[in-house]
Amino acid sequence: MRKIVTVAVTLTAMATQPVIADERAVILIIGDGFDDTHVTMGRNYLKGHAGQLLLDQMPFRGAVQVETVDSEGTPIYVADSANTATTLSTGAITQIARIGKNAADEPVKTVLESAAANGYKTGIVSTASVTDASPAAFAAHVTIRACENPVTIRGGEKYGVMFDGCPEDLRENGGMGSISEQLALADVDVILGGGMEHFVAQYESYPTALALAKEQGVTVLTERDALKQQHSGRVIGLFSEDTMPVAWRGTDGRIAESIERSWLNYIHQMIGSITQPEVIECEANPTFTEMPTMETMTRYALDHLSRDNDKGFFLTIESASIDKKAHERDACGSIGEIKQLEEALAVVMDYATENPNTLILVTADHSQAAQIVPDPTLYTSLPIPVFSPGKVSRVVTPEGSVMRINYATNNIRSEEHTGANVPLFANIEGKSVLSPFMRQRDIYDAMMRYLEL
Repeated sequence: MRKIVTVAVTLTAMATQPVIADERAVILIIGDGFDDTHVTMGRNYLKGHAGQLLLDQMPFRGAVQVETVDSEGTPIYVADSANTATTLSTGAITQIARIGKNAADEPVKTVLESAAANGYKTGIVSTASVTDASPAAFAAHVTIRACENPVTIRGGEKYGVMFDGCPEDLRENGGMGSISEQLALADVDVILGGGMEHFVAQYESYPTALALAKEQGVTVLTERDALKQQHSGRVIGLFSEDTMPVAWRGTDGRIAESIERSWLNYIHQMIGSITQPEVIECEANPTFTEMPTMETMTRYALDHLSRDNDKGFFLTIESASIDKKAHERDACGSIGEIKQLEEALAVVMDYATENPNTLILVTADHSQAAQIVPDPTLYTSLPIPVFSPGKVSRVVTPEGSVMRINYATNNIRSEEHTGANVPLFANIEGKSVLSPFMRQRDIYDAMMRYLEL
C-alpha cells in the first residue's frame, strides 16, 4: 500500500509541473551580511524566542570561513562583498573591491558562466542594484566594484572617496566595459533587481547599457506588474534607480541612537546618569509599496528558467539589505529583509519538492556589525551608569520583549563588516557535496560538482 501511495503522489506532482530526470539546478541564496547574529535577530522577531525560521528546518547546517588577501597576497581578516562574492562565484581568493577577478587582477570564469557555456540557463536576482558587488560577481569582471556604469568606470567619487576608475576595463582599451555594460551583453537569461541609473548612465556619445541590452533583443521590465506575465528570451528587470527600498523600517524611520549622558557623566564615567533611547517598533516602509517582493522576483525567475528547459539552471538570489541596513544601523530594515529572504526560500523549497535534483544553498558573503546585547545591562546592580559606547536600537518584538541591537564598529555614519565565519544552510541535496566546515572557495567547488561542470 505504501508504494502505491508514493507513486500516486509522484504522478500528481508531475501532472502539475513536469520533472525531467536529467535536469539539475543550483539555487544559491546569499544573505548579504547574514551572519549568526542576524539569523538570531530574524528568528527572535519573526518566529519568537522558541520558534524556528524556515532556514532552521533545512537538513544541513555548516560554517564557512571567509578568506581575503591584500595587494601583497597577505591574509586579512575582514572582507567586503565584492571579494567574497567573487570567491563564491569563482573559487579565487582575492582582494577587497575585486569583481570576478583574482588577486592578480585577471578575470576568472564564474560558476554562472560555466553553467551557461554548458547549456544551463542562468539567472540573477537581487534587492540591490544588479550592478552591486554580490550579483555582479557572478557575471562581470572589473578591478573595482564602483565601476558600475560607463561614467563611474572613468573614475570619480564613491562612498565619499575619490578613485581612478578601471581604465584597464574600458571597452575602448580592450576591456569588457563597466558592470552594467557587461550585464547587458552577458549570457544570463534573467536578471532582476534595482539599478536603472547604471543602465541609463551615458558617457559622451557611447551607447548606454540599456541601449546595448535592447540591441541584443533583451526584454526590459520596469514595473512590478510586468512580473505577472511570461516573457521569452533574455529578461532584465530594473525596478528602482539603485538599491530597492526595504519592506520595513523603525518607528517613523528611526534607527539606532546614542545613549544620552548627563553632564556629570561626561565629567566622569562613574557618576551622573544616562537615558536610554525610546523603544522602536518595526513598521511598513511606505517607499516599498511599488516594489516587487523578493518572493515575486524569485517566482518569476524560477518560472523563466525552468520553462522549456531539459538541462537545468543556475540561479543566485541576494537579500542585499540585511547588510545595507546594518551599515545604516537600521535594525528593522535588516529584519524586514530577513523576512523577504525567508519568503523567497519558501518558494525555492517548494520548487525543489517538485524537482528533486535541485541543490539549495543559503549563506552569507561576510559578517556584519550588529550585536544582540542585554536590555537592561547585566550590570544593573553596580552603582554606576553602564551603557554601550555605540548606538543602539531597542526593538519591541511581537512577543512583547525588547531586543537590544548594538552597533559599535566605528564613529562614522556607516558601520563596518566584521570578521567572523558565516553560516551555511542547505537542503538534502547538499549532503552529497558539502561538509560541516568549509571555506567559501569550497562552496564554488561544490556547486561546480553538483552541476557536473
